[in-house]
Amino acid sequence: MSLFISLFFLLTPFFVLSTFLALTQEYEPRQRHKLAVEVAIGTMVVGAVIYLLGNHIFALFGINLHSFRMGTGILLMLSAINLVQGGDSGKLKGLDKGSISVVPLSIPITVGPATIGYLLVLSSEAVDTGEMVLTLTAFALAALCVGVMLYAASWIERVLGRSGLTILSKITGLILSALAAQMFMLGFTHFV
Repeated sequence: MSLFISLFFLLTPFFVLSTFLALTQEYEPRQRHKLAVEVAIGTMVVGAVIYLLGNHIFALFGINLHSFRMGTGILLMLSAINLVQGGDSGKLKGLDKGSISVVPLSIPITVGPATIGYLLVLSSEAVDTGEMVLTLTAFALAALCVGVMLYAASWIERVLGRSGLTILSKITGLILSALAAQMFMLGFTHFV
């Protein structure tokens, strides 16, 4: 359960929701629903590919896991700071409607550098197939939850309002900062 929660917050769902709403202001509800499904599927596929190729990426580049943990902790902290300070989702307006489900919504907004780093670390720590299946299932459920949030974006916006979404994004940033500090310290402790 804790893995699912970590992965869910790592996907920065409330920032993704705010960005989704900003990018789809002129969309019909049917178009938003279709896009939400595409984002959820795109996020699942991208995350699974990154997770499954993690060990090969480390072997190819000769990267030390503990160094990578420290780097991922720093990236995650930068993402958290951006969320707490109120990252700008409006700068992506004006993109072609047909091109936003995978890029930029799945990558790099939902699965950004910090998420990629975290998945690579989880991949390298997996000891058996059962653990890999559990991690992939938790990631798929987290991506599905983000997809459900996007599917209900109009309703969530009416209930919470823009300021409510902003507050939730900032809370997500605080949770991410704790994950970042933990990851960095774990890498630093093992590195030393």
